[in-house]
Amino acid sequence: MSTATATPTTARTAVAPLTTEDAELLVAAATSAAEAAGATVSVTVLDAGGHLLAFRRDDRAVLISGETSTRKAYTALQLDAPTAALVDAVRPDGPFHTLPTALDRPLLFIAGGLPVHRNGRLIGAVGVGGGAPEQDHAFAAAALDALV
Repeated sequence: MSTATATPTTARTAVAPLTTEDAELLVAAATSAAEAAGATVSVTVLDAGGHLLAFRRDDRAVLISGETSTRKAYTALQLDAPTAALVDAVRPDGPFHTLPTALDRPLLFIAGGLPVHRNGRLIGAVGVGGGAPEQDHAFAAAALDALV
């Protein structure tokens, strides 16, 4: 004779996903920070599934800046880490040396991509491209500050 026992479960708190409005705010904040610094950048925001929520490409920025911002956002999302923190990991002796060939999209290990969290959960990522790497990182950080 078997008896079923109840397994206690921990209640999960729902975390609101990254919305289109959130994404537009991230783009506006990063763009505003870049303009205040006299830089022209492109900004990409992805949701937790890697889907494009918002994108802004400045025609005055370097042509590749749009692709760069998207790849930075994708890298930050996939690895749940700021892209600036990953630079050393992809050096030939680093732990991620062969990682870009293992995924279907190329990653980009230059500052400017940041994961977006809400209540400790990954809900998306923002990527900024077009300025110097340190600038792009600061512009992405300014965007996250605006989201809070």
